[in-house]
Amino acid sequence: MKKIVFIFCLGLLMVNCKSKKSIVTKKSNQTSISVEKPQEVIEEDKEKDVIEVTPKVYASSTEHYIDLHKNTAQQEMKLYGIPASITLAQGILESGSGKGRLSVEANNHFGIKCHGWTGAKIYHDDDEDQECFRKYKDAKYSFRDHSLFLTERKRYEKLFQLRKDDYKGWAKGLKSAGYATDRKYPAKLISLIERYKLYEYDKAVLGKSYKSQQVSDTSDKMVYTVSKGDTLYSISRRYNITVKELQKLNGLHDTNLSIGQVLIVQP
Repeated sequence: MKKIVFIFCLGLLMVNCKSKKSIVTKKSNQTSISVEKPQEVIEEDKEKDVIEVTPKVYASSTEHYIDLHKNTAQQEMKLYGIPASITLAQGILESGSGKGRLSVEANNHFGIKCHGWTGAKIYHDDDEDQECFRKYKDAKYSFRDHSLFLTERKRYEKLFQLRKDDYKGWAKGLKSAGYATDRKYPAKLISLIERYKLYEYDKAVLGKSYKSQQVSDTSDKMVYTVSKGDTLYSISRRYNITVKELQKLNGLHDTNLSIGQVLIVQP
């Protein structure tokens, strides 16, 4: 009788253990399945993480050039005192908005010739055949060399006596100092500055000390805005003064004018 009871209890104990073990195993399987995500859900999560970036569209290569180099020009203005508007306008003009051979192959944006340069060089037809020009690893070095080129040469020192917002004075001063041989060089720079409002970058650097040339020193004087076809002679006839008087009133050293330029025509 004792043996029968013992065998019965042992069998009952084995059945209980087996049922507990199967329950634990089932829970383990349920846990592992719940952690996994279907492939469709994973792909959907990936799509949510993707950020679409729309490329900026420019109306012209010149606007693209300005956007690329405006910060560099402003930094050079802060360090060396050269108006950012002048630097950008010269870069646009000399490099063909970054598309000229010197800028593409040599990162030379200002047409600076070798002049004792010991770095890399490139040869290009300019005033003469196969003249030597400086070559840079990156465009930013061209902008820095442009700043050093102007600050380290005595013939440009008068430029730094001008106001930093006097882009017209700087444009004319560069020509007078011999930076370019083109007699229309100042007018071209001024035209670019006013067409693309490059003076706004000077304004951002100067802050409250900026003084717009369009309104400065003209509040108590009669002024005239130059339009297409105007010359100093025609304007002088209109206001019954001489060309020399016009030049003196406006600090002009030649007869070049640009559309939109504001002239004092009568004290």
